Amino acid sequence: MSLKDDLMGIIPDDTMCHLTNHFEVIGDIAILSLRPELIDYQTQIAGAILSRKKNIHTVINKVSKIDGGFRTAQYEFLAGTNTLTCHREYGLTYRLDIGKVFFNSRLAYERKRVNNQVQPDEWVFVPFCGIGPYVIPAAACDAKVVAMDRNPDACRYLSENIWLNSVARNVCIIKGSAFDTCLRRFPVFNRAIVPTPYGMDEVLDGIVPLVKKSGMIHFYTFKTRQQIPMLMIEYKRKGLRVKFFRPCGNVAPGVHRWVFDLVKTDP
Repeated sequence: MSLKDDLMGIIPDDTMCHLTNHFEVIGDIAILSLRPELIDYQTQIAGAILSRKKNIHTVINKVSKIDGGFRTAQYEFLAGTNTLTCHREYGLTYRLDIGKVFFNSRLAYERKRVNNQVQPDEWVFVPFCGIGPYVIPAAACDAKVVAMDRNPDACRYLSENIWLNSVARNVCIIKGSAFDTCLRRFPVFNRAIVPTPYGMDEVLDGIVPLVKKSGMIHFYTFKTRQQIPMLMIEYKRKGLRVKFFRPCGNVAPGVHRWVFDLVKTDP
């Protein structure tokens, strides 16, 4: 049985085609992106989700795209009244308010893939760190992590989360922009994990000098498949060898989030 099955006979057949069985779950919050054709049935949809998923207490509908320097969106409540939640992922706990900070629960596997490569005692730089889904797993591996975000709410929740997960001794939090903050007081980094926001690929030029030769940069970018060959040539020109790459999420028709594991080959 699926969500569509639960709503059979409630939503007309010619409207049901606009409903998907898939939606994002962060903590105890279900996040929908309802098509206009379904707005008249949003109460019934929310009720069906609450009945199906006993661990969900709030259902919200995203009414704007993620935008702005803090990468937040606008939501409307369909059930419940709270955007504050506690999300668990691979044994770690993250407290956050999805109305104030960016978080993508669909990247859980990708975060685990990267974290499996982190070694104890590495120095790791994580710009655009948000509430810490890349920071805290690395720190839990006994890496020394420098985490940076310009959103004060993200830094506040990250501060809570490093204590919540008992990794505060391994994390330094910097509130600021990855484009203009000086990091020379830290040792050269063994690894950088860069969950780049849309349209900010130029940040890579500033991060490459911070990473030691033979160090790794996990770089995320938004591209069409046709752009990838030229992008790989560009990375080679920057002194970076592509060790691994893959798409990890469709964000628009024909546009994917891609991750590149880049090894620095030039000093």
